[in-house]
Amino acid sequence: MARVKRAVNAKKKHNKVLKLAKGYRGAKSKLYRTANQAVMKSLMYSYIGRRLKKRDYRKLWIARINAASRANGMSYSRFISGLKNAGIDINRKMLAEMAVNDAQGFSELVSVVKNQPAK
Repeated sequence: MARVKRAVNAKKKHNKVLKLAKGYRGAKSKLYRTANQAVMKSLMYSYIGRRLKKRDYRKLWIARINAASRANGMSYSRFISGLKNAGIDINRKMLAEMAVNDAQGFSELVSVVKNQPAK
């Protein structure tokens, strides 16, 4: 059987990793072994970061909704509860957008919630 030499494939693999490590400082962008470690770590961080970003945005939306609802004389939790009781199905992203860009529409939502009978 013929012997398989991996020079071409190994070089491709090394070049792929070194291309991903472009811009890294020092040996991390020049040497394969250190570059591979740095790339693996950075890919792991980017995976985690994509999940953290979702949490961070939700926290931001809640903070904005809370600020706007308190400006209209209602706490965040009572506002969200009132929306559910009134059957208004709108997500926090859109509520935060309304709170920032459409204060009048948001205050109308708050007044609808205030006029809801308490459960």
